[in-house]
Amino acid sequence: MRVVIIGGSGHIGTYLVPMLVESGHEVLNISRGQRAAYVPHAAWKQVQSITADRDAEDAAGQFGERVRSLKPDVVIDLICFTEASARQIVEALRGQVRHFLHCGTVWSHGHSTTVPATEDQPRAPFGEYGIQKARIEAYLLQEARRTGFPATVLMPGHIVGPGYVPLNPVGHFNPQVYAQIGRGEPLTLPNLGLETVHHVHAEDVAQAFYKAMIYWGSSVGENFHTVSPAALTLRGYAEAMYAWFGHSPKLYYLGWEDWRKTVTEQEAQATWDHIAHSPNASIEKARRLIQYQPRHTSLQAVQEAVSWLLAQRQITL
Repeated sequence: MRVVIIGGSGHIGTYLVPMLVESGHEVLNISRGQRAAYVPHAAWKQVQSITADRDAEDAAGQFGERVRSLKPDVVIDLICFTEASARQIVEALRGQVRHFLHCGTVWSHGHSTTVPATEDQPRAPFGEYGIQKARIEAYLLQEARRTGFPATVLMPGHIVGPGYVPLNPVGHFNPQVYAQIGRGEPLTLPNLGLETVHHVHAEDVAQAFYKAMIYWGSSVGENFHTVSPAALTLRGYAEAMYAWFGHSPKLYYLGWEDWRKTVTEQEAQATWDHIAHSPNASIEKARRLIQYQPRHTSLQAVQEAVSWLLAQRQITL
């Protein structure tokens, strides 16, 4: 099939593009620039790359038409962040594609209630990103169920892999937290360290998109959590990383208002966003309907990424 990926040069596309090419699909990648994938692969030589500024073309009402002009059988949209953008591309592709797959997020749930969360739980999103993603998800599923538009929504957690810094055990992205743990130094967690984070390796997210394509009949009109088999508490995450580096944990705890004063405002905001959501999502629906089988636990995914950071000397012990 002729597959157009929007934003395929990033985390997910690094693994999804080679999967598609090696399975015999014709792949076209639309992206803003010509950045290389995080992990090199010969399959990229067979990909047609198209440069486009989605924001500008959305504003001009042209992006949906651009995608339609490529005559795709399947469209995989990895970088849609507003309902208006989603509506434009759906109207352009209505009646023109076999399958449309959108990258959502577990943050569309808002805060966790019953855990692990299932896809059918009521939504209470907060923050502009989560609110917009929830609106896009609701719109696409409504279009699929009421008008037959062939949409599927995949909902990743915290995507990790080699080439970039993973979400760390205090809930932000400063890589020096891993160096601190690696040296066996004390680490202070917010509150009691019992909030949760739910990682997923980028390769497993790619697998979910690929399998949703394969199991088209089971995936159209559905949404699927795309995460590792189990979430981690901040405390459990930190303890496991100390053990991985060969140290006993040296953990301390501070209430939120005191803890936030120990980090930058940017780090505090990132941590607050993550612990306020505390995602913990079930993958049983994806296992059942599209045969999703993640290859990595949360810790395996993080440890691969941290190994890359060490190899690249982005952190030193």
